[in-house]
Amino acid sequence: MAVPAEGLPARVRIHEVGPRDGLQNEKSAVPTAVKAEFVHRLADAGLTTIEATSFVHPDWVPQLADAEELFPRVSGLDVALPVLVPNERGLDRALSLGARRVAVFASATESFAKANLNRSVGEVLAMSEPVVARAKAHGVHVRGYLSMCFGDPWEGAVPVDHVVRVCRALLDLGCDELSLGDTIGVATPGHVRALLTALNEQGVPTGALGVHFHDTYGQALANTLAALQHGVTTVDASAGGLGGCPYAKSATGNLATEDLVWMLRGLGIDTGVDLGRLVATSEWMAARLGRPSPSRTVRALGGTTTQPHKEQ
Repeated sequence: MAVPAEGLPARVRIHEVGPRDGLQNEKSAVPTAVKAEFVHRLADAGLTTIEATSFVHPDWVPQLADAEELFPRVSGLDVALPVLVPNERGLDRALSLGARRVAVFASATESFAKANLNRSVGEVLAMSEPVVARAKAHGVHVRGYLSMCFGDPWEGAVPVDHVVRVCRALLDLGCDELSLGDTIGVATPGHVRALLTALNEQGVPTGALGVHFHDTYGQALANTLAALQHGVTTVDASAGGLGGCPYAKSATGNLATEDLVWMLRGLGIDTGVDLGRLVATSEWMAARLGRPSPSRTVRALGGTTTQPHKEQ
C-alpha cells in the first residue's frame, strides 16, 4: 500500500548500474550475449538510464573487455546508456560507437586514488580535464563519479570538506552531474545530510547530485531516504544487488534496484519501473551467475513472474 510522506520528490530517476558496476566484480567474465540481454530486459522493465559498460583497458577490468562488442548490441534501445571512460583513449572508443553519455571517476581520498588509478587525487582530476572538455565539445553528457565520500578502508572517516573540494573541482571541469559514492558502505543518514548540506553551501546544487550507496552495514535504504528528504532525485542502484568494488575488498553489493523500487513504491514515488519484470530479470541473471540474488525483494517475490528467454 502506498502511503506518501511529506517532503519527498514525486519522481525518482534510477541510474541502473548492474551491467557495469555489478558485473565488473564477477570472478569470471559474463558472455557478451548475456550482458546484452540483461540490458534489454532492464529496459523492458522500465529503467530509463542503464550504465552499459566501461571503456577501460582490459587489464584493469577484464570482465568488461568486450565493450566494443556489447555497445552496438544495445545502442538501439530508447534509453540513456552511459558508459565509463577513464581517459582520452576510453573516450575515443566510446565516441566511435556513438555513445552520448559518459562518466569519469575520481576519489575523495589519496589512498583510493592511488589504489584505483595509481595517481594522486590532483593527477586524477588533471587526467579527467581533457576527457570532460572533449566530451562536452561533442555535446556528450558527462557524469562524475566520486568514490570514498564517507569512509576509506585505509584512511578511515573522510572529512566532509575533502569531499566538497573534489566535487567542486569535478563540476568546474564541466561535469553535468555527480554521483556521491559510499564505496565501502559506511555512511549513515546524518552523515549523508551533512555532506549534502555542505555541498549546497559551496554552490553545488542538489539537482546536480546523485547518490550511490553500498549495503555493507545495511544502511543503503536509510541513507537513500535521507538523500530524498534533502531533495535528491537521482539514485544509483544495481539489479539484484550485484556488484562491489574490485579495488576496495571491504565493499559489498550495491543497493538492490528491487529493494529501492519497493521502498519508493510504498512512498508513492514514481519510478516508471515494473517491479515484477525487474524481479524476473534479476532472477534470470542470478541463474546465469549460478547463485541466488542478495536482494531481499527478489527473494520475497521470486518465482511470481517470468519473462521469455530471448538472447540478443
